[in-house]
Amino acid sequence: VQLQASGGGLVQAGGSLRLSCAASGRTFSNYAVGWFRQAPGKEREFVAAISRGGGNTRYADSVKGRFAISRDNARNTVYLQMNSLKPEDTAVYYCAAEAVSTQAVREAQGAYDYWGQGTLVTVSS
Repeated sequence: VQLQASGGGLVQAGGSLRLSCAASGRTFSNYAVGWFRQAPGKEREFVAAISRGGGNTRYADSVKGRFAISRDNARNTVYLQMNSLKPEDTAVYYCAAEAVSTQAVREAQGAYDYWGQGTLVTVSS
């Protein structure tokens, strides 16, 4: 499956952005999808993930209550709604997909088979 992340940009602290991850090439509903981010000088970290059916989600503690992940399998797209953005949310955001047969979601980067190219989110103070 090929993934294309989009929606990044420059926003002031307290603002919102919605990222999209569009998939092509395989049956999208067979994949759990995760969002990860990498800030300058830091390792890539888990942000959020959603099960293949959309019923299960998981979030990093740093974004709980501010970010929401969702998916539209008819449109082969996963979204990451980011609200109350903080300067520390500045990073390149990547979406990734894992072929699964259950509704499980995982945080480990190594579990994901396919990765998009990343979209830059910059939050100014």
